[in-house]
Amino acid sequence: MPIRQMKDSSEQHLVIKTHLQNTMSQAQKQPKTAQNGKGPPHQEPQNSKPHNQTSPPTKNRGRRRGRGGRKSEQSDVYMRPSSRPCTVAHKPVNHACDIVASNSDGSVQNGHNLCRTEMGFPTSSKSLSFAPRPGYGQVGTKCIVKANHFFAELPDKDLNQYDVTITPEVASRTVNRAIMAELVRLYKESDLGMRLPAYDGRKSLYTAGELPFAWKEFKIKLVDDADGINGPRREREYKVVIKFVARANMHHLGQFLAGKRADAPQEALQILDIVLRELSTKRYCPIGRSFFSPDIRAPQRLGDGLESWCGFYQSIRPTQMGLSLNIDMASAAFIEPLPVIEFVAQLLGKDVLSRTLSDSDRVKIKKALRGVKVEVTHRGNVRRKYRVSGLTAQPTRELVFPVDDNSTMKSVVEYFQEMYGFTIQHTHLPCLQVGNQKKANYLPMEACKIVEGQRYTKRLNERQITALLKVTCQRPRDRENDILQQTVQHNAYDQDPYAKEFGIKISEKLASVEARILPAPWLKYHETGKEKDCLPQVGQWNMMNKKMINGMTVSRWACINFSRSVQESVARGFCNELAQMCQVSGMEFNPDPVIPIYNARPEQVEKALKHVYHASMNKTKGKELELLLAILPDNNGSLYGRPYVMTMRSRLLIYDLELTSLF
Repeated sequence: MPIRQMKDSSEQHLVIKTHLQNTMSQAQKQPKTAQNGKGPPHQEPQNSKPHNQTSPPTKNRGRRRGRGGRKSEQSDVYMRPSSRPCTVAHKPVNHACDIVASNSDGSVQNGHNLCRTEMGFPTSSKSLSFAPRPGYGQVGTKCIVKANHFFAELPDKDLNQYDVTITPEVASRTVNRAIMAELVRLYKESDLGMRLPAYDGRKSLYTAGELPFAWKEFKIKLVDDADGINGPRREREYKVVIKFVARANMHHLGQFLAGKRADAPQEALQILDIVLRELSTKRYCPIGRSFFSPDIRAPQRLGDGLESWCGFYQSIRPTQMGLSLNIDMASAAFIEPLPVIEFVAQLLGKDVLSRTLSDSDRVKIKKALRGVKVEVTHRGNVRRKYRVSGLTAQPTRELVFPVDDNSTMKSVVEYFQEMYGFTIQHTHLPCLQVGNQKKANYLPMEACKIVEGQRYTKRLNERQITALLKVTCQRPRDRENDILQQTVQHNAYDQDPYAKEFGIKISEKLASVEARILPAPWLKYHETGKEKDCLPQVGQWNMMNKKMINGMTVSRWACINFSRSVQESVARGFCNELAQMCQVSGMEFNPDPVIPIYNARPEQVEKALKHVYHASMNKTKGKELELLLAILPDNNGSLYGRPYVMTMRSRLLIYDLELTSLF
């Protein structure tokens, strides 16, 4: 429901929605003739278009380089506002709208690097064209709402960008940050001239003020934490070259916020965003534009060795009311830092200490642990970390490996006893294979623990999704408290050394915005129903005593029952009630299926679908089914969430019906 803010001067107009993250656009009020629709439409000035376009826009540039864009994962639930563009009246002044780029899926990303007009940055091929605003709304009840925005003071320092080249090239941002952290530690008081730079983890370094050099090369030594079985850790040397690129003029951003320029200085905004993320990147686990930690709120178990971590999203935004930091809460699924044996027991749902694992159990364990980092626990304070690459086919007691060039064989049990004085208790369990696949490196499950802070990126089952959604569901007051106490106060932006270095000050109070609650619209239903219209109350209404105006017709339908626990009489009763409910709601629904309800096993889905299809076609003399109902065994069974596509002539609509929620 749109909520709008009106300034007393009638010169500013703020558009906010219930889940609004997009920056808000500023415009001057139109003449009254334009508001009531009687006057001519407001024409866009010719000189309002930017004149720095150098090449045609690239189709995917906004999506590829957009600020705030992230890849959607089913395993995480972000309770953060969706981005939607706002429309503004276009006049030569008072523009403060963030640049947005629309994706094919309807989502909107900020147009990072869409507009580059400052000296030293290449100009963008994107042009700005704001649609004229038709007028201002007056309907609704005025009120004051709080927005999860925290106003920021614009720094008065010039921001400088430097290019960073690390040799040999490193793919991991974590390693890159470790290299730059070591460089700052060694050279901050000397070569860096007491500057505290902010680093994006890739190619760009930012400073408040210039460094004492325009180009300089550094030698940095870093201890290699890569996987390894024996021997001391290696020390690697990296060559780091820092080169001046450009300077972002904060005056441009100030003019944009004041409505004197229509092109947003995205480079300056990007630098401020990276600066405010720098300390959080060191404190928390960064994922996309969000940060997670088990310390923000106690993790909640999701089942099968997974848990939910609470986190927060933050992004600097130019708004009509000034520069602000947008903060919201988020949750995501992480692998629980358990001993591997305990994790396997949760994953399989049974005791694994006294039972031999089946082949299907091994496959499930291997799939769940592949790529997961574990640390050893049998060497006291030495907690070496390794990445799991597989699982042995044999139990631990049968595993042997060569210990020298003469192919002298030794068992894993003997090796751990002689080398570490560690007695393997559960020799019937397989070993984890770690490190290089070509060389057999074995670790007993009981000597390993899963490393904390590993996000789970695979598909969650229905039970885990439900548990995660319960964690994220909050009342507005609770959510406000979490944002203020668990994020803003805990982060202490006023004590952030990077914010201090760059002269950024963040308010600790939520932004207050004038709004209007719009009245609910009347809903029109069919004249033959007992209730011909309906006015929703608090956004809610039901279909009792109402009929749809254009009810569909279902003449040919069938039902497959994959659940052994659902008796045929129960399934038949459900289908009859479904037909009656559709008829009462204004549909023409044939109460009799084309063929009797067909019972099938869950493992024979394709066979059952083909049988019902051909039997129905024979019964209807070639006419295709309009609806196919499928009763599944349970919401965690092998069928749930698995798509089955029949590439035949018919277009079957398959409904997954969970009887537990219907009866």
